[in-house]
Amino acid sequence: MNRNKLIALAMVLVAAISLLAGDSLLQSAAIISAGIELPQGAAVLLQDLPDLPADARYVPRAQPTRRRRRPVTTGDIDLMSTPTDILVLMDEAYYEFADHVPGGNIVPIHYTSRHATHVVGDLAVYNLTATQQARDFAQDLARPLTLQLDPNLPSILVYHTHTTEGFEIIDRPWFAANWDSRTEDYNRNIVRVGDEIVYMLRRAGFNVIHDTSVFDVPWPGHYDRSRLAIQYWMARYPSIQLTIDVHRDAIHRANGDRIKPIANIMGHQIAQVMLLAGVDENVGNFPNWETNLAMMSQLHVFAQQRYPGLMKPLWFTPRRFNMDLAPYAMFFEIGTDANTLQEAVLAGRVFGETLAAFLLEHAG
Repeated sequence: MNRNKLIALAMVLVAAISLLAGDSLLQSAAIISAGIELPQGAAVLLQDLPDLPADARYVPRAQPTRRRRRPVTTGDIDLMSTPTDILVLMDEAYYEFADHVPGGNIVPIHYTSRHATHVVGDLAVYNLTATQQARDFAQDLARPLTLQLDPNLPSILVYHTHTTEGFEIIDRPWFAANWDSRTEDYNRNIVRVGDEIVYMLRRAGFNVIHDTSVFDVPWPGHYDRSRLAIQYWMARYPSIQLTIDVHRDAIHRANGDRIKPIANIMGHQIAQVMLLAGVDENVGNFPNWETNLAMMSQLHVFAQQRYPGLMKPLWFTPRRFNMDLAPYAMFFEIGTDANTLQEAVLAGRVFGETLAAFLLEHAG
């Protein structure tokens, strides 16, 4: 391990200790937030560490059978209508989970600017950087965006580095001791949430590739595998200008409680959304981080103004998470493992509609 990687690992561990020692809920949860998941360990987060052979290649995987998705149509859509397949899963779960026993509490939390370190108008940022603490985020809100998204060619790639991230199925105040939400079932994991985002983008006229390959089985090498996929699609379609990695979060308190971030949108409880922006700080070769930060800062404000309370504070952190490959890249978390699939799917639809409106305003 070279010196830069040792420094980066040390920073992760120091940040973990300081965050766990803090008093705020967001700080207590930070080590496993934004993709940081124990017990895999902090070292796994350093995506520069090679987990795959040097000659590894990406081959798109065949998709398993999925429940039928509706065709993309125009006209009005009820953003708060729960899809039929989700209702069926919820009904089935009452029988499937009949033997579940409580393993701990699920605690709903609504995150606001009070959980941020920096606030500029409607932009709330939780700043984990060392070199950007004095940054004037107003400059990012004013920075012009030069997105060129050709509707006739694939211009957006949506994928899921942590493909097996799943959710609760039944809304209850506890999680089961014998339940693991991670699953390769696309009808239950983050891919199902991605379906809603992709649907809303396509509905708005954007040409989107949705790569649903499983990248996190086995666990080591997940970011390396999704990186190969991005490179594959960008080589095949140089028209791709925006990549989007869609995740769900995991926030666990020291006492075992699991936190689910919630927002009340149009009278319905849905999951909150968190954008994550990186910086070239001890990571190297991250030339587009400022354009990404500007885009996600402006998107955060756009979403908050459109649907107040939808967004958690934007995480600004010294990591790349493969956001260095395309001209523009996004990384966001929809809910946590304590949110229900219904809450996450509705949040995906609302955020997908918001993202589509934002891109229509800012993309040529």
